[in-house]
Amino acid sequence: MSPAARPGPSAVDTSRPFGAHLRMRWWKPLVLMLVTPVVLLVLQVLAFRLVGVVEGSDDPLSPELTPLKSLAVNLATAVTGLVAVLLLVWMTQVPWRALFSWRRAFDRRRLAHYSIGAALLVGAGAAVVGVVAPQSTGWTTFAVSGTTIAFLAVTVLTTPLQSAGEELVYRSVLLPAAASWVRPVRPALAVGLVVSALSFAVVHGSTDPWLGGYFVVVAVSTGLTAIISGGMEAPIAFHVVNNVLFGVIGNALSGGGTTTIDRATDTGDASLLTLFAVNVGMVALVATYERRCRRHSSEVPTHRPEGTL
Repeated sequence: MSPAARPGPSAVDTSRPFGAHLRMRWWKPLVLMLVTPVVLLVLQVLAFRLVGVVEGSDDPLSPELTPLKSLAVNLATAVTGLVAVLLLVWMTQVPWRALFSWRRAFDRRRLAHYSIGAALLVGAGAAVVGVVAPQSTGWTTFAVSGTTIAFLAVTVLTTPLQSAGEELVYRSVLLPAAASWVRPVRPALAVGLVVSALSFAVVHGSTDPWLGGYFVVVAVSTGLTAIISGGMEAPIAFHVVNNVLFGVIGNALSGGGTTTIDRATDTGDASLLTLFAVNVGMVALVATYERRCRRHSSEVPTHRPEGTL
């Protein structure tokens, strides 16, 4: 076989854990980091302008969030996640399934278990914040209007797509891409976590230190759950449940009107420490569950056919 006909090295390193399992040239992660936010920005601007035409708005890029704008944001983010996965697969020829789980198949049972656990943790966190620091939530009064119903429909039907799209961009793609720069496993995972977390926080565009710190904590926590569990079930479950629950609560307690996206200075405060704890709790839950799964697997006796030693 001639050198030109020999297959190149696989983009997946079977000796490394999920999150540090990809190999690629040094410039490819940079392309991914630059292209994905541009794709997201372009898609959102185009979608907002289309919404502006439909709604007859003079300022389609205003921070006021209508149901159609919320739909536009969710779909643009979901499409960006798909583009990020397809781009990485095209650039490296990595099997797309390796971006969802590694060394095992994607597990719907894990997804269900982690969704239930996330619902309990996020629900408890929302309740604590609502009682201890209601002024920090932006929630006003309970009311149900046509706008509320539209918001709730958009939240329930498309926010899972938006949340999963973000996880595809930052945990399926950017985390292992950045980790490919470093060969030792633990430093590689640290680099992947830092780069993907900072990218996640920057794209969310908050100038408030509390909110900025919260976005970093969310990104690091979901990245850790992906690494610990060896797949994307836990981060997707937590992100979807978190965004849907807070979306439903915020819509129901918005006084029946629209909401405004405001991540400027002084929009966060120490009440976010409760939500920090929720993220830490999710990491602990995943670590406990995965440890139990490994212990259970090791305790299952190996079946030997009769007549063998």
